[in-house]
Amino acid sequence: MIKTEIKNYLDYGRVLLITNDVIETYVTIDVGPRIIRFGYVGGQNIMCDNRAAADPKDDQEFQDFFGLGKKWEILGGHRIWTSPESYPQSYYPDLDPVKYEITENGAIFTPNAETQNGVQKQLEIKMDPDDTNMFVTMNVTNIASQSQEFSIWGLTVSSTGGTLIIPMNTNDTGLLANRNISVWPYTNLADSRLHFGNRYVTLRQDDAATNALKLGFDLNHAELYYCLGDDIFRKSYATDHKREKYPDNNCSFETYTCATFIEVESLSPLKKVQPGDTISLTEHWSLLKKPCDVNFNSDTSIDEMLGKL
Repeated sequence: MIKTEIKNYLDYGRVLLITNDVIETYVTIDVGPRIIRFGYVGGQNIMCDNRAAADPKDDQEFQDFFGLGKKWEILGGHRIWTSPESYPQSYYPDLDPVKYEITENGAIFTPNAETQNGVQKQLEIKMDPDDTNMFVTMNVTNIASQSQEFSIWGLTVSSTGGTLIIPMNTNDTGLLANRNISVWPYTNLADSRLHFGNRYVTLRQDDAATNALKLGFDLNHAELYYCLGDDIFRKSYATDHKREKYPDNNCSFETYTCATFIEVESLSPLKKVQPGDTISLTEHWSLLKKPCDVNFNSDTSIDEMLGKL
């Protein structure tokens, strides 16, 4: 049975708690929205809930575009953006109250329309009644008077101290490449947090890091695992690289990490969206307990652990 409750959380003001007594999630309603907590009831939070985990955006260019006194805060947690990224457009100052509607299995959250960007975003949470599964649907409607090309970008800003497992494409393409990896300019591929195996790439979040790192992948099978202590956060979603075009040199998945968080980022196909039309992306979230010790630099060890989930 799904239960909901309004409560206050840290420095975010009011949040809507959604729980089935196995897992729980908090979604901000005074700002955002952000999925600011996801975890077992009484357990650790997989999401980053450090509102100051990144510097705010409030320079002159930003205020010229969004208005005097406006600023963007990362807030943490899971948010909806659109890709390709641009400044200041992507950094909409979503610090106003959010409308919400409680449903049978969760809730729907509707923030103010982004009139400057010509989009209306909406977040829907559906939780299974008695297990650790939750579905996160992101909708973006073009409210501009002309068509726009964009992708839905789901950024799950996660807590510190864990390791992300990224499965590589395994399809046999003969003499042709079977995977594409995009590398951002500030990324050092020799970084000790990063390991490239044959079947997996792993990325460790390190709160002592002095530089950021970002990579993108064209995943045929988008099923990611963020291992944090004894908990494993699994995030999956559909991709279609055979028929669709994706942002950032064809990336359907991206990850970014710095000293204060790590991001597990989904991307939908790039679409030319006509006025009044909506595109959607649904992620399947679940929590699992780590079944055994694992060496994150060993494909064999990772295979063994995932095989026991």
